[in-house]
Amino acid sequence: MQEKINPEIEASWKNALSEEFNKDYFLELKKFLQTEKNNNQVIYPPGKFIFSAFNHTPLNNVKVVILGQDPYHGLGQAHGLCFSVNSNVKVPPSLNNIYKELNADIGMHIPQHGNLESWADQGVLLLNATLTVRASQAGSHQNKGWEIFTDSVIKKISEKKKGVVFLLWGRYAQAKEELINGINHYILKTTHPSPFSAHKGFLGCGHFSKANELLRKNGMQEIDWNSVNKAKSILV
Repeated sequence: MQEKINPEIEASWKNALSEEFNKDYFLELKKFLQTEKNNNQVIYPPGKFIFSAFNHTPLNNVKVVILGQDPYHGLGQAHGLCFSVNSNVKVPPSLNNIYKELNADIGMHIPQHGNLESWADQGVLLLNATLTVRASQAGSHQNKGWEIFTDSVIKKISEKKKGVVFLLWGRYAQAKEELINGINHYILKTTHPSPFSAHKGFLGCGHFSKANELLRKNGMQEIDWNSVNKAKSILV
């Protein structure tokens, strides 16, 4: 029996994005994913986790947005949140650098796992531009329609919210700046946390304390970035 390609998405997002689901590009995207399944291709994350970022962070709760590009394409890694991996999987290099920056910025102890659900549950939308990938083939589901969908997500946040902090790391994420109203929102930019570029600006950027300062300035509850350390028992 084939896995469902139609996982449920949280109600506020379903309402905000209802028009997208019926557009030609999204119908073609669904056909593409079904063809992948019919050809016995392994797709990450598993179907029930494709919309995890939305299910953990309803539109009304969004306070911070972190943009990624592709899901991880290794066995057991991706679970629908950018930069995040299941708790029983080795922490990837980019996330290691994120943890190093948190340690330098706010003194956070470096966690032993890479599950960032505790951030998402506080209002950090961990959004990849492409929501699926073929196993072991990075970028294999790019330019199939997901980017159109996630661009519309960014636009909806920009239109419907105020005071959201967008953390744009690397050139790919920074290209999305044109979708954001810079008058109504805050945009913090630096290099990608990848080992190839982290030392060119990411390490030392102070984005986590700056994001909380901006939230506090707007009378919003800060993100407890250290909540990852309180979630050591999570196993997915």
